[in-house]
Amino acid sequence: MTKNAPKTATRKRYERRERRLAYGLLAPTILVFSAFMFWPAIRTFSLSFYKWNMVSPRRTFLGLANYASVLENPVMKKVLANTLWYILLFIVVDFVLPYIVSFLLSFVVRRFTSFFKITLFAPSLVSLVVGAIIMSWIFNPLSGPLATITKAFGADFPIWSQTSGLVIVVLSLITSWKIFGYNVIVLLAAVANVPLELIETAKLEKTPNWEIFLKIVVPMSSATGIYVLLITLVWGLQWVFTPINVLTMGGPNNGSSNIIFAVYKEAFTLFKTGTASALAVVTMLVFAVLLFLEIKFVEKGVYYEN
Repeated sequence: MTKNAPKTATRKRYERRERRLAYGLLAPTILVFSAFMFWPAIRTFSLSFYKWNMVSPRRTFLGLANYASVLENPVMKKVLANTLWYILLFIVVDFVLPYIVSFLLSFVVRRFTSFFKITLFAPSLVSLVVGAIIMSWIFNPLSGPLATITKAFGADFPIWSQTSGLVIVVLSLITSWKIFGYNVIVLLAAVANVPLELIETAKLEKTPNWEIFLKIVVPMSSATGIYVLLITLVWGLQWVFTPINVLTMGGPNNGSSNIIFAVYKEAFTLFKTGTASALAVVTMLVFAVLLFLEIKFVEKGVYYEN
């Protein structure tokens, strides 16, 4: 006992020193997160219980009235429905399609792969405002290239900005134009790490490409795939704000608005800080539910090499 006492004391001093070092290294990150994430989140949650216009020195406590108005308002229900449509479209265009393209470029297309990579990735370097303006010209129902092509076939190009449902599709495509190439490059790196022996063996057994993709490539690259799925949902809902703000302002009749744009509109257009804060809290809950569903049902099937 006496001989082991100095070793025990030395080990405890070492552990305390390591613990202090760990806290010291984490302190800058914790301070940054506290200043720019934790405190704003707490402040937003606090303001969601008040009626305030960001100008008046007095605030009126309303309790859960702001949450009730958000959940009972038919406009907000429409906004939430629009948000779900955005999520589904982003998953298809910016997750499923990049997965297929990365598979084709890795194992099917053998020529000009570098050209395709550069071409697909280039739009991600363009500002989203510039991209929205370019795409609005392409989709111009009167003089845009698509309208000219449809007129050549004797058809009229729809006025998408005034058509409920179609406006969400077009805005999703405008946003996806920036996200698509990045996702392809990330998934390409994961798909390229799938052992070529498995692919060649499957081809020798005359396994169709779609079965190779679904049963070999997707499971073995799923660790990167889950990352791409998450950033697609987060970036998509955030970045679509710019095309909405530049092109439609949420119209027609809130047909293109989503939950992110609704928070901005309530706070900085209508100056309803309490309602905007309550809607922001609901937004955080939506992201939390999506993350929970991803961990609960999707990540169970993720393959990790080690």
